[in-house]
Amino acid sequence: MTAALATVLLCIGYLAFTVDKKQENFPVPVVLVLIGIGLSFLPYFKEIEVTKTMIYDVFLPGLLFVSAYQFSTDALRKNAGIIGLLSTVGLGLTIALVGLAVYWIGGWFFSISLAGAMVIAAVLAPTDPASVVSILKKSSPDKSIADIVDGESMINDGTSIVLFSVLAGIYLESQSFDVLSALGEFFYVSAGGVILGVAVGWLLSKAVHITHHRDYQVMLSIALAYGAFQLAESFGFSGVLATVSAGIMLSWEFSHANKEDHYREALSGFWDVVEPSLLSLLFLLIGIEATEHLVWDNWLLAILILFVSIAIRFVIVGGTFKLLAGTKHEAIWKKALLISWSGIRGSMSVFLLLQLGVMAAGGAADELISLSFSVVILSLIIQSLGIHPLSKLLESK
Repeated sequence: MTAALATVLLCIGYLAFTVDKKQENFPVPVVLVLIGIGLSFLPYFKEIEVTKTMIYDVFLPGLLFVSAYQFSTDALRKNAGIIGLLSTVGLGLTIALVGLAVYWIGGWFFSISLAGAMVIAAVLAPTDPASVVSILKKSSPDKSIADIVDGESMINDGTSIVLFSVLAGIYLESQSFDVLSALGEFFYVSAGGVILGVAVGWLLSKAVHITHHRDYQVMLSIALAYGAFQLAESFGFSGVLATVSAGIMLSWEFSHANKEDHYREALSGFWDVVEPSLLSLLFLLIGIEATEHLVWDNWLLAILILFVSIAIRFVIVGGTFKLLAGTKHEAIWKKALLISWSGIRGSMSVFLLLQLGVMAAGGAADELISLSFSVVILSLIIQSLGIHPLSKLLESK
């Protein structure tokens, strides 16, 4: 992608962000995706090639760092149990149940193997809070809902990559399934990423105190966001979990510093500009990339998969709340419904689909990719637009 194209996309993103300042009725990411789909039909934008490296190495570290750095450590401590269970055990259970559902429902429309259905489930497992967190904070009186959605998303990105790699390998017959081996890889990748991220985050949080010059503090935050990610990947750890852990560690250190407001103001002045810029480019590119994969005859199947996956997530979220909280039945299921509907698919799902396209030689997974892209786009549009009215409806009950 040339500098000229990037500049044009940034200008389009700026216009989209100014259309609906409240971001209630028309969440900006949805608008950007739809604009991207429209742009894909213009010759000027046909030269854009969206790659997995572009999404994984350029966009995700910055966006993950902003979410982690701005995430309240008090909120993380308060909701640690539900976030931890949903992003690990809950994610694995979701993939298994959604995979079985896709295998059963998909059989009515076309030939699909159980392994292929599990790959689709793994692609749809990670959630993207970019479209919904700001809406939830404004429209829902229960602020913990936005914290849970945001916190779960940051952690389940790392978990989903490991599970996707195992399932995609089985589907493409490049590896056999070994429970102990899979668990060992999961522990190595996840624990390694968290430990490295915490260590690097602590180290750079101390370095920030050495200088009072804001520009240098911003430089260190950039090094932390992308450095932790790349360092972890070089060791075979999860770069996602490393960046998230580093950002949370930095936030925790700042909350115990005498000049917390000074440090946060310096970093926010930079990252509050970078975040919408990255979001603009990312969701426009998702729209542009999705168009060629949306030539799909079975849109009914995509709609069925979307709503079945939401229903399965609802049961798992509600069951997890019941297990941990044991509060009033009505309160649990209202909260679970809003969190389940907020589990929108986005950038990580697109990365996994691009990764699958690279892994599957000769277009062996084209049908799965087209179906999954359809579900992702439907999720972005339907669920994002439904967040505000759903939260208001539940609040009135």
